[in-house]
Amino acid sequence: MNISATDFASLLCSRLCHDLLSPVGALNNGLELLADEHDPEMRARCLELLSESAKASANKLKFFRLAFGAAGGFGETVDTREAHAAIEGLFGDNHRVKIGWMIEDPVLPKHAIKVLLNLALIGGDALIRGGQLDIGAEIADDHMEIVVRADGPRIVLDPELRSALAGGSADLPITPRAAAAYLAHALVTQGEGVLQVSPPESDVLLFGASFRVS
Repeated sequence: MNISATDFASLLCSRLCHDLLSPVGALNNGLELLADEHDPEMRARCLELLSESAKASANKLKFFRLAFGAAGGFGETVDTREAHAAIEGLFGDNHRVKIGWMIEDPVLPKHAIKVLLNLALIGGDALIRGGQLDIGAEIADDHMEIVVRADGPRIVLDPELRSALAGGSADLPITPRAAAAYLAHALVTQGEGVLQVSPPESDVLLFGASFRVS
């Protein structure tokens, strides 16, 4: 399935706005409550909730800048510590998902970081009751090898996302919810590579991507 650059930009923007709506809405509600609240204990609680919502918003923005945008500067590589911090901020801070980081390279190509982050986003979201999210990557013979493994008490990967990871189909068109999956597919395809997903009946969710980086 081919999607125009304009349509795909719209999908990514819609996804970003959807994910930011909740924490930003919570900030607005908290400010309204704070304006009407005079009890010191309740005001302290409102400030605590505002702080949590502001942190969640900032973490999402930092992640999406790397995963969707041009963060990391105009060079060809990105510091892997920045990618690790973005994933920890998105999932690790709530202690619902434990992150296993198995990447030794100090920097990786920018498009490889985007594939890694988007697969991690999908894997983490699939752990609807929490669990373990392991992320590994290395460059071997001018090829990028990425593995993302999600393991938890309940794993749900929507068929729409599974289809988008394979490039989409007429029956399941790409929607904002599947934008990250389609972006991962597109970047791997540009690198003349393959993106594999474990079958639906598997006990764990496993993504494997191999593509050229030079």
